[in-house]
Amino acid sequence: MTDGIVWDPLRRELDRWQAAGRVARFWLRDDDAVEPTQALETLIALARQSEVPLTLAVIPGLTGEALAVRLAEETSVTVAVHGWSHTNHAGPQAKKQELGGERPAEVVLGELDEGFRLLQRLHPARMVPVLVPPWNRIDPALIPALPGLGFAALSVYGRANQGGPVPLLNTHVDVIDWHGTRGGRREADLVTELVAELRHRFAGSDEPVGVLTHHLVHDAAAWNFLSALFAVTGRHPAVRWSSASELLGP
Repeated sequence: MTDGIVWDPLRRELDRWQAAGRVARFWLRDDDAVEPTQALETLIALARQSEVPLTLAVIPGLTGEALAVRLAEETSVTVAVHGWSHTNHAGPQAKKQELGGERPAEVVLGELDEGFRLLQRLHPARMVPVLVPPWNRIDPALIPALPGLGFAALSVYGRANQGGPVPLLNTHVDVIDWHGTRGGRREADLVTELVAELRHRFAGSDEPVGVLTHHLVHDAAAWNFLSALFAVTGRHPAVRWSSASELLGP
């Protein structure tokens, strides 16, 4: 069910796009995939039913053949590189970070290279050369080295400031309340954020709107929001859900 009062602001904004002859681009990134789980099955089924392409940020150091076998026939699912082992190497007073901090650059880049090659082998038809840093953080000094490892884009959180050494394919609306319930956020707050992102795009930005999920911690609120979002946007002519491959271009 999609409550009219809650979702009407998004419908009105999309109607504005339609009246202007414009189409808003969305994409879906889900983090921390490692192995087949019931939560992952729920996410894949929901995305498939709604014809929404799904990008899974897979943790290379923790995954293996089981996930590769499960995804082999999922043509609408792509796999991105989620760091190496999702291990926090920051100090006790610092924000969590795997990619950078106190560790030597050659060690971090070596792990990323290994992770890239591993997922390339496990998911030859599914992998996209996108790095998703754990906790959406990476030492800026590492970024210029990413193309040499094969990465074509970097995906973190927030509106992108393009013009750096690597293109950005970011996410902007996180469905999880990490600092509170650690479950799904209020629908009304998420709808407000989506509308704000769309208005920013309408004013001139061509950045796709990225929706960020974490299937392993979804509660009923998170699943209900995704279902409602797909129902509202999937039927609207001013929306196009795109795959990471499509957004990266040729």
